[in-house]
Amino acid sequence: MAKRSAGLLIYRLRDGSYEVLLVHPGGPYWAKKDIGAWSIPKGLVEEDEDELDAARRETREELGVDVEGSFHHLGEYKQPGGKIVVAWAIEADTDLKAIASNHFQMEWPPRSGVMVEFPEVDRAEWFTLPDAEQKILKGQQPLLADFLRRRLQSPLEVYAT
Repeated sequence: MAKRSAGLLIYRLRDGSYEVLLVHPGGPYWAKKDIGAWSIPKGLVEEDEDELDAARRETREELGVDVEGSFHHLGEYKQPGGKIVVAWAIEADTDLKAIASNHFQMEWPPRSGVMVEFPEVDRAEWFTLPDAEQKILKGQQPLLADFLRRRLQSPLEVYAT
């Protein structure tokens, strides 16, 4: 069975246009990558964990803030590596100054025997949808298109408040 991740597409309306909050992964492998490197806050769903609960937990771990409100299911998105990302949209105006990510350790440089700590997310930014489409991982681009289509055509289904 494919691994499943769950995440939140956090959005706001600014000057008549939607902006989405994307996160940039921390650590040395991503340090110099920008285009096609950003993501919605997301992470693996634990065994027997509710997927929306997992999305909220992962967002809290990566941003250091709880996101409250009405969550709208966007869909499931198969990633190039086979993982499935389940996403919800929520309108929230998260203050980027309040963001504080959890950390992870890894051996760096490789085979050095030295363990170094890195933030899971090294930064978060608001992007317009056209900019987000360039910044976000290729496998997550369809969720942006689904978000915009559903926001313009019909109300999103509310899953929790």
